Amino acid sequence: SAGVCCCCAALRPRYKRLVDNIFPEDPKDGLVKADMEKLTFYAVSAPEKLDRIGAYLAERLSRDVVRHRYGYVLIAMEALDQLLMACHSQSIKPFVESFLHMVAKLLESGEPKLQVLGTNSFVKFANIEEDTPSYHRRYDFFVSRFSAMCHSCYPDPEIQTEIRIAGIRGIQGVVRKTVNDELRATIWEPQHMDKIVPSLLFNMQKIEDIDRIGPPSSPTGGEKDENPALLAENCFRELLGRATYGNMNNAVRPVFAHLDYHRLWDPNEFAVSCFKIIMYSIQAQYSHHVIQEILGHLDVRKRDSPRVRAGIIQVLLEAVAIAAKGSIGPTVLEVFNTLLKHLRISVDFELGDRRSSAGSAAFSTSSKESDERIVQNAIIQTIGFFGSNLPDYQRSEIMMFIMGKVPVLGTSQSLDTSHLGDLGTRRIQIMLLRSLLMVTSGYKATTISNALPPPFLDPLLSPSLMEDSELRQLVLEILHNLIDRHDNRAKLRGIRIIPDVSDLKIKRDKISRQDVSFMKKHGQQLYRHIYLGCKEEDNVQKNFELLFTSLALTTIELANEEVVIDLIRLAIALQDIAIINEDNLPMFNRCGVMALVAAYLNFLSQMIAVPAFCQHVSKVIETRSVEASYFLPETIFKDKCNLPKSLEKHEKDLFFLTNKIAESLGGSGYSVERLSVPYVPQVTDEDRLSRRKSIVDTVSLQVDILPGNNTEDKIDNTEEITFEALKKAIDNNGLEEQEKEKRRLVIEKFQKAPFEEIAAQCETKANLLHDRLAQILELTIRPPPSPSGTMTITAGHAHYHSVPVYEMKFPDLCVY
Repeated sequence: SAGVCCCCAALRPRYKRLVDNIFPEDPKDGLVKADMEKLTFYAVSAPEKLDRIGAYLAERLSRDVVRHRYGYVLIAMEALDQLLMACHSQSIKPFVESFLHMVAKLLESGEPKLQVLGTNSFVKFANIEEDTPSYHRRYDFFVSRFSAMCHSCYPDPEIQTEIRIAGIRGIQGVVRKTVNDELRATIWEPQHMDKIVPSLLFNMQKIEDIDRIGPPSSPTGGEKDENPALLAENCFRELLGRATYGNMNNAVRPVFAHLDYHRLWDPNEFAVSCFKIIMYSIQAQYSHHVIQEILGHLDVRKRDSPRVRAGIIQVLLEAVAIAAKGSIGPTVLEVFNTLLKHLRISVDFELGDRRSSAGSAAFSTSSKESDERIVQNAIIQTIGFFGSNLPDYQRSEIMMFIMGKVPVLGTSQSLDTSHLGDLGTRRIQIMLLRSLLMVTSGYKATTISNALPPPFLDPLLSPSLMEDSELRQLVLEILHNLIDRHDNRAKLRGIRIIPDVSDLKIKRDKISRQDVSFMKKHGQQLYRHIYLGCKEEDNVQKNFELLFTSLALTTIELANEEVVIDLIRLAIALQDIAIINEDNLPMFNRCGVMALVAAYLNFLSQMIAVPAFCQHVSKVIETRSVEASYFLPETIFKDKCNLPKSLEKHEKDLFFLTNKIAESLGGSGYSVERLSVPYVPQVTDEDRLSRRKSIVDTVSLQVDILPGNNTEDKIDNTEEITFEALKKAIDNNGLEEQEKEKRRLVIEKFQKAPFEEIAAQCETKANLLHDRLAQILELTIRPPPSPSGTMTITAGHAHYHSVPVYEMKFPDLCVY
């Protein structure tokens, strides 16, 4: 019988005999190296036998796995690994199929050691570069199995960590094997990414140093193999680094699903860390894809709690901070549009919660409101940071874009606030202006007309943005950002009497032609805004400080001799506001305006350096410091300041006088004729539309009402329109003198005339206007008389009334 066995063994194929010989009788002895060398030589010499060798090895390994003979399993895998590394020919592909089949068998077993063994073999295979791709080979099973290993919950912590590390290394092997082959069934398909990315993130959550960000680090080999979190992060970076334009979104979307499922937006430290890793790992030109995905997810989660939305916006801020240094792509306006939309939604939620919880506990209400404020502040911070990192040409467009969203009376803006009411509109205005303030920070325009074009300046200086103290402060701060091109604002901070302006080392350039042209066109708008801003009753110290800075920056950046005269006229007009007090301002406001005028004229006199002017200003300030210190900023803005009961009894020495200023400037070449013309702010159409108390009430009479008191006087003043009259109207000679005299008479009348006379005059004009309107409406509504008669119905009967032609009144132009 022994002879028969020897005969049968001799008849077995040689490759089987060679494979059998590598297995020792005792598996503890390990692989028989001499016989392994023979098998390797045979496989290299006869590559057509490789597929049979692989199939036979797979057969033996499967049998040993079932019989739990793990020693022989280790030997078989070692042999497979050596054959795989030694053979590089076209015939290796059938052998690879057998190899992968054996790896799959190991991964399916419940034995941790075999799973780790199979993973190690697969990783070695993944590092082999094949000559030609195998288009029919798929790795779906390995993706699923390695992902499951990443979530291992084995009772023993050490074995659990070992299995998870094996799963991560297996995913890394799959990625390296498939990611660069575009013709093969790609690993970037959603069904694969939905398994790979969450598996890596699950292990990254265990990372201890959550703040470690930036470009990929280079950990030591020991750290990389022992720490699942560190290994998962490096695998995640590698995966994202290989992503291309077409598959970037598939790699990012599972991140959102993981963060949503595990509720990692609040707190959002891990979410921020993940997206920093993403932004640093992907290619720079694909950054806008990630930003678009974050914006899209923000839209999806717009009904979630405020803290979740704030967490997503914070992630967007971090992503934008990194993307702004590279390529933003076409998403600039989309980012701002989406953020502004969510700002409106947040304000809507805040007001809705306030209305719905009016009768509930105050604590819950304030908590919801504060949460919404967190969202709003995060949006503003994101808008500001994004805008401030854009180049100037894009930043100017964003400034116009945001300004177009601000709800301003009389303009069409695309951010719907009609349902929010006055309080909601004000909240939106404040939020958008805060965003605009951050965007304009650091903006340096070559000319002021580029920084303040009319479509931007007009809504910014709108009366709609003057209804609140905080709104006015924001508008002035935005103007400071745009006007201050030499960083002088920090030197002018606070309102005070500056002893020596030269110590401030003010930086300034010669006024350009473009800036002179800007002031001729739009200077009156700036003066008017400052003038009206001083008349508001809710002004606080910060308002006066910002108004002083506005006047000072205008002097530094935009003032030629003509503008200087205008600014002095404006300062005297502000002084008159406090003295005459037609608006019934509180005493603090009146003294604050007086202090503002003193601080500014002190600054202006030293800037233009006219000795006589400086002497007059210094003398008034010295007199005030002795007799009326509450007219100086150092006193009036203290916490405890004794205010006067009235200002009517004060001496002229306490006031800045127009005639003294004109005398002092006249000798230095200034054209002081215009100083005698009191400053009167422009009246705009928007003033008439505004809901707030308009300057039309106080100024229009100075412009429109003639000295005559009745209609007959006005009729007598009319004259026949002739060629000579038209010629005189076109001729400008003498118009300026007439205008000055007219304004002087009107102002004198309103200053000295009794209140009853002024009221009667206003009532007469109002009655006249009412009669004219009634007459116009009667002509437009009723049909004109007709010779054929007009039908009227009285008590159900029709009556015709005819008018003779000779009694009909025709318009003068119809008669010839």
